[in-house]
Amino acid sequence: MIGFKPLRLWRATCVVLFMSIGPFVTAQEVNIYSYREPQLIRPLLDAFTAKTGIEVQAINAESGLIERLKVEGERSPADLLLTTDISSLTDIKAEGLTRTVENLAVINAVPAHLRDPDGHWFGVTKRARVIVASRDRVEEDISSYADLADPSWRGRICTRSGKHKYMLALFASQVEHLGEKAAGDWMGGLKNNLARKPQGNDRAQIRAVAAGECDLALVNNYYLFVMMNDERQRPDVERVRVVFPDQQGKGTHMNVSGMAMARYAPNPEAALRLMEFLVSPEGQRIYVDLVGEYPVLPGVRFSSLLESWGEFREDRLDLTRLAAKREAALRLVNKLGYDQ
Repeated sequence: MIGFKPLRLWRATCVVLFMSIGPFVTAQEVNIYSYREPQLIRPLLDAFTAKTGIEVQAINAESGLIERLKVEGERSPADLLLTTDISSLTDIKAEGLTRTVENLAVINAVPAHLRDPDGHWFGVTKRARVIVASRDRVEEDISSYADLADPSWRGRICTRSGKHKYMLALFASQVEHLGEKAAGDWMGGLKNNLARKPQGNDRAQIRAVAAGECDLALVNNYYLFVMMNDERQRPDVERVRVVFPDQQGKGTHMNVSGMAMARYAPNPEAALRLMEFLVSPEGQRIYVDLVGEYPVLPGVRFSSLLESWGEFREDRLDLTRLAAKREAALRLVNKLGYDQ
């Protein structure tokens, strides 16, 4: 049970249909291993069931997804894997735990830079790595990630650990865009400007800015959405403003939540139908309203909070190239002693 909650929800059912050409079996269930809390996406899964009649069982995988799949091997009940970062998607593929999907409805819905060229994983929603700034204390202009290394911000910035996958993805994008030497110089400047040792999650960074522990922080946009929908946390969000960096250049760094079909999926047809639904206009609208992220499917409206921030330029860096720079980014984190 590596990092998983009990499998009390599993149920295997199938319906045998007889047609003129003879009997065959149609799976009426799809089983998900998800890094997202099942209750968070349950309305989305219920909408799929209402539309197709296919039941969805979702198990929360807080950690240990790869280890679990390896142990289960061909006996794994997992049909579909839902993850929250490009690092997880590429790691699962690298371990040989996914299978190729060649469905055109899925491929055509997801922009090429947000999916695996071999069809092993696909982005489902996008998240922006934004800067939050104190409404009360920050009057200076800040418009780019490069600004975060300016000495004028000395002792005024908060981040989580540089080794966390969200920070590593941003650092990897800088390595890809700037080269390792220049990216290291930038990371060193950012480290010098930290107000405290890197700690906590993204919500903790927002709270730190609201409390005056720092004036700027780096966070994923959906944490602001989650906190705005919690009366206890809303005052912290109201004390900060959102900055989308690099609007005059390459655009704001983007990451994804994504999906991949498990290598030994026992119900591949049902899993494929769910994949189609997740990137359909209906599925995308429900998903972005639930989690406060951006749709991968062009033309789908945003949630009201995201709409209030306005449109912005996205960094369209191919995520496979970003993932390839993670090791270089981690070397720089260790070399600089970023977390110390």
